[in-house]
Amino acid sequence: MTLEQEVELIRQIPIFSKIDPAMQKLLCFSSDRLTYEPGQVMFHVGDTADAAYVVIDGIAEMTVPTTAGEHIVVNTLGRNAVIGEIAIFGSVPRTATATAKTRLETLRIAKDMLVEVIRKNPDAAIEMIRILAERLANTTALLQREGSRTR
Repeated sequence: MTLEQEVELIRQIPIFSKIDPAMQKLLCFSSDRLTYEPGQVMFHVGDTADAAYVVIDGIAEMTVPTTAGEHIVVNTLGRNAVIGEIAIFGSVPRTATATAKTRLETLRIAKDMLVEVIRKNPDAAIEMIRILAERLANTTALLQREGSRTR
């Protein structure tokens, strides 16, 4: 994929769609393209957050461990999703384990670069807040359903 193709991809992602074209290019130029095979772990719950990932193609599954030693799927993310941003903006360790469910192509965006983009672009910041709020609501609903099953 060329730099121009990556920039076009970034423009399709809501969080990056309204940022300055020069910043979009810098974001792509400074990112690494990574591929994960099905079952390969991108990061584990508790890891230090050093980057976020934009899904170019494929599906990733986010899981959290239970006290019983099982894993609950809290989210399934596909094309154009951003993965790993919660730990970056919360300044906390990774809150879930990210695993490739299918062959997964991503752009790895370093923490410092992502923070810079958000700081300089209010529209991107608002979109990030919307994404985080939506994920929190979805996770809360999932945990409520899980809790009602165990009662």
